[in-house]
Amino acid sequence: MKRREFIAVTAALLVCPQRSQAQGKTRRIGLLGAFENLPIGKVWLEGLRDHGWVEGTNLIVDHRYFESHPERAPALAAELIALKPDLLFAGNHLAAAALKSSTATIPIVFAAVADPVGLGLVQSLSHPGGNITGFTDQVAGGWIAKRIEVLKELVPSASKIALLINPSDPLHRLRLTDEVPRAAQSLGVTLLTVEATTADELDTAFASATAQHADAIMVFGSPLTFQHAPRVVALAAKHHLPANYPARAFANGGLIVYGPDLADVFRRAGGYVDKILKGAKPSDLPVEQPTKFELVINMKTAKALGLTVPPALLARADEVIE
Repeated sequence: MKRREFIAVTAALLVCPQRSQAQGKTRRIGLLGAFENLPIGKVWLEGLRDHGWVEGTNLIVDHRYFESHPERAPALAAELIALKPDLLFAGNHLAAAALKSSTATIPIVFAAVADPVGLGLVQSLSHPGGNITGFTDQVAGGWIAKRIEVLKELVPSASKIALLINPSDPLHRLRLTDEVPRAAQSLGVTLLTVEATTADELDTAFASATAQHADAIMVFGSPLTFQHAPRVVALAAKHHLPANYPARAFANGGLIVYGPDLADVFRRAGGYVDKILKGAKPSDLPVEQPTKFELVINMKTAKALGLTVPPALLARADEVIE
């Protein structure tokens, strides 16, 4: 064998096994979320498969869910960290905060966190810093005001609008002190809050909105409202309240949905997981904003409420449910 060929073969023997081992190594992810069996979790796994990561083949995913008890999130985060994962994934802002407080070394990717800067998760969208990055589900520039504007297009006479919030949710508290006052002033409407921290309190919240003579209601997204979307929609119908919802999960019976395409957000998050598992640092990956939004109008619900949907609003809708 010639000397050049010998060197080439030797190099191949030394390098190829190592490369093969790296490509075939099973990686571990710890997932912290609110509720199990939500459709959005399947979308995230599909996003991982798009990049060649398949649970049960080359990927182990340890799942933890705090259900209706967000106070359990820190303990569940500690459980996941004890399993020594290669990466942690947060399916909402409560999970992201718990994971960030629990480790400064394991990479974290989050999805659907509305204001990661305001919540103190990252330094800025362009330069997150530290060991965490991900995808926000809102854009800067008064998102609440935009949702109210769409609601008022459908209900022009609405001058008093209730906001369904969870007072224990740090993101909701942030919105109440920041965006809500500015939205009320700029749009010339009265915004009142009705509160629910549990499923049973949802009934009380809608009754309170009616008692305060609200003309319409805007539902804030949260683990509570997403998990109980059918109940929220049914309560809006019961109280004859036109409602604006944050995501497609409420489209079945909900009057109008205006928000980011969460399926697209979670699918894109799979790309960041892939990059980090291949060596990228979270601090080098900017927090990305949603690029797809959905406007869904339910004509059957509009008719039941005696509302006429303006042609201009219909023309902008991504989907009209008859």
